[in-house]
Amino acid sequence: MSGSPITNIAQDHLFSVLLLLPIDSILSFAMTCKRFRALASSDTLWESICRRDWGPNSVDALLKSYNLHFQQQLPWMKLYKQVFQLGSVSCHKMTYPDGEFELPSPRASHSLNFVSDCLVLFGGGSEGGRHLDDTWVAYIGKDFWKMLKWQKVESGIPSGRFGHSCVVIGDYLVVFGGINDHGSRQNDTWVGQVACHDPSDIKISWKLLEVGAIAPPPRGAHAACSMDNRFMLIHGGIGLSGLRLGDTWVLELSEKFGTWHEIVTSPSPPPRSGHSLTCIGGTRIVLFGGRGLGYEVLNDIWLLDMSEGIQKWVQILYELPNIPRGVSLSRVGHSATLILGGRLLIYGGEDSYRHRKDDFWVLDISAIPSISVQPVTVNSKELLAKMWKRLKASGYKPNRRSFHRACADHSGRYLYVFGGMVDGLVQPAETSGLRFDGELFLVELVLQL
Repeated sequence: MSGSPITNIAQDHLFSVLLLLPIDSILSFAMTCKRFRALASSDTLWESICRRDWGPNSVDALLKSYNLHFQQQLPWMKLYKQVFQLGSVSCHKMTYPDGEFELPSPRASHSLNFVSDCLVLFGGGSEGGRHLDDTWVAYIGKDFWKMLKWQKVESGIPSGRFGHSCVVIGDYLVVFGGINDHGSRQNDTWVGQVACHDPSDIKISWKLLEVGAIAPPPRGAHAACSMDNRFMLIHGGIGLSGLRLGDTWVLELSEKFGTWHEIVTSPSPPPRSGHSLTCIGGTRIVLFGGRGLGYEVLNDIWLLDMSEGIQKWVQILYELPNIPRGVSLSRVGHSATLILGGRLLIYGGEDSYRHRKDDFWVLDISAIPSISVQPVTVNSKELLAKMWKRLKASGYKPNRRSFHRACADHSGRYLYVFGGMVDGLVQPAETSGLRFDGELFLVELVLQL
């Protein structure tokens, strides 16, 4: 290597070049000589790679959490490897302070979001098919894994509903649609802002967003996500007369109002409800599962590319038998949350027989080499094993559930899960043992750092 022109390149220039390369190329480069091995395994380089691949906000939050408990430098290369090879999660039951504290009642099809260092819980359905109109907040401090205190916020609006969507855009919450206990579908859009003056004094102010004459038709049980800190996307749901929808809409937020427009492309995902829609970074959104027009429970994956001038749905076809234990993948009422590393953590839900689930799966779209043609077919078992991976779960064992809600903290390492429908004792007058759950638990990605 001593006679090669590459050895004459300044180290900071090499550093910049390495950051343009995929991981496999960086590791190959490290094998060429001792000097390059030292550079390609340096903490400085791997911290930059983590920021490149996971985003600066996620890395900063992880660094802050790590520095609270450890005094040494975070091992960036080891961290990257651990996240890439993630094999398990650990569940923890959240505890509450002693004393007389009011807690959120059991519910399902509510919303749960992490914003301004707070968990915000709103609405949902409860016993007797009744909607809830309450809002609860809990400040997540540095000892969040030990103790959490819910506070009920008297906001009064939006009106009670379940099956609505709520996403985080910047420091704001955006709520759309839902169903009330009269069966009426909504298509109103609300914006909420959390004001945390003190961990024991948290307030939320809501306002009805002006969107003009164009808005999505009323619906509930749809899927939604935010993108680029400016847009909200929704897809499908149950509309008027109980009809399942298959349309895609985008809300663009400005300071005082919002503008809805529909994305009309062919092909596009068939109508469904109870599915998930998750932005995996940049302008790519993943749709998974749900219940279709014929009441069948789905396992299909669609990718929406929202790059300027593209806006195209692409289906990713795969065979369930080629995935270890993949026959259990079909589900509705699950959660699909973006976690550290830019992948989706899919949890729970129910199958076509209404059997609820407690399994954790990682879905990694980046494992697919190229997604540009329609549709993409993944036949390789090796590729499918990278794309779909079932995780082991240790620690606290929560009930199997569906129509719960989950959200991640800023690092993407910790997930909060609340409520849902769980198995209950069957009473003589009941045909099935279903009950609403009011439990909050924490899911931690197990990283040996």
